[in-house]
Amino acid sequence: MVEALVISNIILWIVVIVLALLVFALTRQVGILFERVAPAGALMPTSGPKVGELTTELALSTIAGKPLHIGGSNESGLASFILFISPTCPVCKSLVPTAKALVNSEKNRMQLIFASDGDELEKHKSYARDLGLDDYPYVLSEALGRTFEVSKLPFAVLIASDGTLRGKGLVNTREHMESLIESMDTGITTVQEYVNNSHADTASSEFEASAMEETS
Repeated sequence: MVEALVISNIILWIVVIVLALLVFALTRQVGILFERVAPAGALMPTSGPKVGELTTELALSTIAGKPLHIGGSNESGLASFILFISPTCPVCKSLVPTAKALVNSEKNRMQLIFASDGDELEKHKSYARDLGLDDYPYVLSEALGRTFEVSKLPFAVLIASDGTLRGKGLVNTREHMESLIESMDTGITTVQEYVNNSHADTASSEFEASAMEETS
């Protein structure tokens, strides 16, 4: 009877150890899978101003003829979310309502500006009316596009109220635009940087836990 009890306890402990190893292995695989399918943020080009740099102020005019300053410090205290669009960009048209909803939810701390280039003013005025952009600044400026080296659309730039470039990149979805705002809030500019920081934090926590075990 005693022998049977001892044997059953040994078997039980073996099962527990095997299950613990399986859970550990599964946890590692879930972590690896999370890294592989982590949502990509806005595709940030390597050319042009770097995130974290101060932007140069540009004195521009909207298509309505109103003066508008982009870059540099903003006396209103609002960050500027600039979305570069074009009448010839189908994705831009579908993304505009999303941009409006997203930035409106952040209206206490940022403003939405639409930008494009070209010299067909009336065409852009009609485009803006069709998209319901009468209440938003819309500028036509090749200089603005060159400043941030915009080569593909839709492209977004996020400038903090102090004039610091906080995010930029090619955006095709709401998640891409949200990633720019997230980069401003966290200071992390890319998903890869986020993953690397997460690994560093995990390693640091494991090291501290190991040190505490050794001293106890």
